[in-house]
Amino acid sequence: MSHPLPPPGQPPGPPPGPPPGQSPGSQQPSYPPETGPVGPAGTAPAPRGAVTLSAEEFAAAYPPLEYHRLHRAGDRGWWRPVVGVVVAAVSMVLVLSMVTLALFALGLAVVGADVGDGVDQMLSLDTVTPLSLAYLLSTLALLTPVVWLVTRYLHGLRPGWTTSVAPRMRWGYFLACAGLSVVALVASLVVSVLVSALDPGAVPEGSEVGSLNAFTETTRNFLFVVLLVTPFQAAGEEYLFRGYVTQVAGGIFSSPRVATAVAIVVPAVLFALAHGAQSPPVFFDRLAFGVMAGYLVIRTGGLEASIAMHVMNNWFAFGLALAVGDMDEVLTPSGGSWLTLPVTLTQTLVYLALAVLVHRGMGLARAADSAVLIGSRGRVYGLSSAPPGA
Repeated sequence: MSHPLPPPGQPPGPPPGPPPGQSPGSQQPSYPPETGPVGPAGTAPAPRGAVTLSAEEFAAAYPPLEYHRLHRAGDRGWWRPVVGVVVAAVSMVLVLSMVTLALFALGLAVVGADVGDGVDQMLSLDTVTPLSLAYLLSTLALLTPVVWLVTRYLHGLRPGWTTSVAPRMRWGYFLACAGLSVVALVASLVVSVLVSALDPGAVPEGSEVGSLNAFTETTRNFLFVVLLVTPFQAAGEEYLFRGYVTQVAGGIFSSPRVATAVAIVVPAVLFALAHGAQSPPVFFDRLAFGVMAGYLVIRTGGLEASIAMHVMNNWFAFGLALAVGDMDEVLTPSGGSWLTLPVTLTQTLVYLALAVLVHRGMGLARAADSAVLIGSRGRVYGLSSAPPGA
């Protein structure tokens, strides 16, 4: 297979072959900012005077990119990731909260509810209500379209590249990971029984066996919010931290090893810090999840595994609080014990191992096909490896 390149004066495609005396892999040009359609010889007439690359030369010039390095295929400019991170941070802290508040206030007015009381509930930091929880989770859910817009208009890449190297949600793998997250959770619960026997203080107050909370109308409303909105909230956080921040961190460094380490550690630390004041054991728990999720994103080439685990963790935390605990405590945990470390590590390591094994067993890619990347830059897929419907 060969890849036609246009002659001088026409839109640039992949670079020509190496100069005489150099091997095809001796120079590794990055993906061009703008490319025209690229395809193997025979799929479309090559322009007169076009240069062609063999499959080996093309692979050497444009190696596949792992998920965290996909920004290297986007538009150039050191300022782009800086502006993108600032836009995402300001959106999360200020803009999205104001937009969501306005939409919720409008909804309250439409149904004839007390808007002033509703706004007070949503802005209160003391008591969690179904309305305030819905407001908080919806605000975080809007991080997903923010990441998509920044990726498309600031980095010049299709939003699908923030989901996976496919570039799309691989639903089969996501559903498999949802099942695996239950297995990992059960394994951690077995260990937690042993931990609670050693240190009852490691278990949240009021969660002793048999002390079930009464099922009230408020409980029912909480359940609706948790079941319906939590998946979108968890996805929003993953698209920001394990998606955009991971790709920013991984795209800055040319060394693959450095890029991988930074792309895992930096988002994990920021994710844990973003949860506000917390005890060291709780911080470590969130940091461990961030590191595990970051590794899985790179190892599996997408956000499916991290989103599935995040949704299950939040469902379980909220469900436990509704059943035997306190919703105020689950959002701002103040306790925690280092004896919960075995519980955290059990869940993390079991899930990590299973998610990697299933990904391998399903034969899914962990890096983006360079031809598909180049084609998507020009919004024209010229190669047979293009995903259906692109």
